[in-house]
Amino acid sequence: MSDPMKAHFDTFARYNAWANARLYEAARALPDADYRADRGAFFKSVHGTLNHLLVTDRVWMHRFTDEGTPPARLDLILFDSLADLEAARRSEDERIVRYVTAVDANALAGTISYRRVSTPEPFTQALMPALAHWFNHQTHHRGQVHALLTALTGHAPELDLLFFQRMSEKR
Repeated sequence: MSDPMKAHFDTFARYNAWANARLYEAARALPDADYRADRGAFFKSVHGTLNHLLVTDRVWMHRFTDEGTPPARLDLILFDSLADLEAARRSEDERIVRYVTAVDANALAGTISYRRVSTPEPFTQALMPALAHWFNHQTHHRGQVHALLTALTGHAPELDLLFFQRMSEKR
């Protein structure tokens, strides 16, 4: 019998990559001025918010794997070019899927220890709630990009998890 929590997180890893690909496809259709314009989102623009998502994914992947050097600021612009940002996004999503699908039930029941970007004190946290927060955070900021795309173009791609699940069932 398979572990339902393991299957849950595996689904979220695949969903995350799928939803990101759909957002980037829509972002590529924007004029550069619209893509970069401060539209009042927390990270200002589509560009700033997509960079933030990559920043935080790299921060969390460092916490989970202790690999790489995490970005030092949450508002860091890692890539100025959309093409470079998208290539890095695809690579990070592949890394996320590899990591999450390789995590076993024992690791899921374990903890991680890390330092926050904004404060030096150490934290120890159970892995499952950390993964849940991480996937929720991704969805939160993708929702912001979705709203920006809707305001800029009148439409944005379908990103509902249920839509992804139904598409996955048909395969």
